Amino acid sequence: MSNKKEALGKGIRALLQNIDAETEGRDPEAIDDKILGITVARLPLDQIEVNPFQPRADFEEASLKELADSIKVHGVIQPITVRALSNKKYQLIAGERRLRATQAAGLTEIPAYIRKANDQEMLEIGLVENIQREDLNAMEIAINYKRLMDECSLKQEELAERVGKERTTVTNYLRLLKLPPEIQKGIKMKELSMGHARALIGMDNVASQLALYKEIKEKGLSVRNVEALVRDFQKPGPSRSSASKSSLSPELRKIEEALKMQLGTKVAIKTRKAGAGEIVISYFSNDDLSRILDLIEKD
Repeated sequence: MSNKKEALGKGIRALLQNIDAETEGRDPEAIDDKILGITVARLPLDQIEVNPFQPRADFEEASLKELADSIKVHGVIQPITVRALSNKKYQLIAGERRLRATQAAGLTEIPAYIRKANDQEMLEIGLVENIQREDLNAMEIAINYKRLMDECSLKQEELAERVGKERTTVTNYLRLLKLPPEIQKGIKMKELSMGHARALIGMDNVASQLALYKEIKEKGLSVRNVEALVRDFQKPGPSRSSASKSSLSPELRKIEEALKMQLGTKVAIKTRKAGAGEIVISYFSNDDLSRILDLIEKD
């Protein structure tokens, strides 16, 4: 398996090299196996089908219009990348945004690199090219990283090498996928930063994450503010020790865990002599307290 992945990696790198050596203006009908992979040609738009492996789902209309306006004046500066399917038929590997903008600009042709690539290579080329874009939000990057790992059978170390990032960077992005959908949407809409998101991951349950996310939006909390709230929230109570926690009976530990899940916050049961004790419920803001009280009153 390792040798197979190394061979695939070398094949991908080879496909992406020697762009400067490619020649312009070749007749696409004159393409044969000897020159496939090193050719750039002007292709009719109606001969190009979209890439079924396209890793990017969202294209901003305003951004597409700006690119279309630029193309009307300057043309397509960077060719798209396609593979030949059959005579006069090509499939897009990378560059769907440029293809869409060219169509919007009213042009009928577009410059394209024509390469050999199988489905696996198409997916990896498209994903890697997409990840390198500067305008991707953190969730798009995280999703593309996950697709590369799952669909190209890559480990985190191999993925980091492919995209030229530190493994810790890749790990931080992948952890975003563990956040609730509402928070993922907030990241995508740029309502909170990567720093905010990383702090929220430190919360140990979904309800607390969502409550703090609401606080961030409503009060404009900085990353440092959120990190401090999370640290305070995660601290054990002053009289709570690992020894006292371990002294809880299995039944009380189950009750503690059930309360924690039900209320969506940290709960600690403390026991004293003669069967007495207390339940400590943590909250990190007035709104969070109101949420917990609503849950208690509902029950």
